[in-house]
Amino acid sequence: MEYRPYYLAREWARMGHQVQIVASAQSHVRSHQPDMQGAGRLDEMIDGIHYTWFDTPAYVGNGIGRVRNMAAFVWRLFVEGRSLAKTFKPDVVVASSTYPMDIWPARRIAKLAKAKLVFEVHDLWPLSPMELGGMSRWHPFIMLVQMAEDFAYRYADVVISMLPKAKGYMVAHGMDPAKFHYVPNGIDADEWERTVALPVAVKESLERIRQKGLPIVAYAGTHGLANALDALLDIGKLVQGHIEIVLVGSGLERDRLLRRVEAEQIDNVTMLPAIPKAAIPNFLKSVDIAYIGWHKNPMYRFGISPNKLMDYMFASKPIIHVVEAGNDPVAEAGCGFTVAPGDSVAIYEAMLKLAGLTAAERETLGSKGRALILHSQTYSVLAKQFLEAMHETRN
Repeated sequence: MEYRPYYLAREWARMGHQVQIVASAQSHVRSHQPDMQGAGRLDEMIDGIHYTWFDTPAYVGNGIGRVRNMAAFVWRLFVEGRSLAKTFKPDVVVASSTYPMDIWPARRIAKLAKAKLVFEVHDLWPLSPMELGGMSRWHPFIMLVQMAEDFAYRYADVVISMLPKAKGYMVAHGMDPAKFHYVPNGIDADEWERTVALPVAVKESLERIRQKGLPIVAYAGTHGLANALDALLDIGKLVQGHIEIVLVGSGLERDRLLRRVEAEQIDNVTMLPAIPKAAIPNFLKSVDIAYIGWHKNPMYRFGISPNKLMDYMFASKPIIHVVEAGNDPVAEAGCGFTVAPGDSVAIYEAMLKLAGLTAAERETLGSKGRALILHSQTYSVLAKQFLEAMHETRN
């Protein structure tokens, strides 16, 4: 599942709205793809949401295969646009892909249905592949994406951004400032009431670690290059005998990191396999401090909104946040320490400070993060903010 659209749509359905999500059947952001059973289109109801899946080519990575997938989905939206507008008759059409090319068929559907058009921005394309991937602004694909982005800012009635500091960039690309609204990622509070037990092997490992009587610093999430986990292992070597470190998750970097732990004999670092999403709350209950790190990245100047950080905050865990970005939820909530990427001394000192607190002091600090999430970043709140943004922005 791609969770943000699902959570928002489910909240709108609970409010009494009819919601249809039209999506590609192949996407790298899902752990499982829908079973199309050989059909070109699949319609199904999931928790009160009408899902329409269009069959698209499978792909791996960010090469030509992904471009073919994008093109296939956008083309299907054009082909099916008139039917979608006629049968569902939407009042609002939300274009919400990572890439902006779906704005063209989305605007057509909105015009046919006389509906308001919303452009939701996850990442800034084509700026991301240009700054991070080194692609030229004159590359044909980049030029196409830039045309789509400029079109979206110009013709959307509302622009919803997950990046709080992106307004200036969007205005420079043709957006009326009045269209901009910030709606971050958040937490589904109900999910935290429907948890599942930790896998037996994971539970037993945590119990063995807890018997050592040392504070536990944890990372829960993808083990990828962007997550800067080498820095956490570096600090692990410095705090042996004082702090235990546990990583849970999967990803392309996990095997390499595990080999490093074994080769360098970092005995206070334990790497556990991925666990079900519904078990994350119970995992976080079993640890004392949460860690999230980032490399220096120019794109972060527009802000960040990571789901992992929301989980940490909702679990009332004090957080070590290694980042340099346009916003910082940890600093805003006052629920931990924020240090700059690459500053090993500052990371080490922050870890020792949090480890030196009593359990009650850590709980008090961590509770500030939970309070912020409950006030402004549960999906019941965010779904209302999204709707209010559409009403506030002029037609």
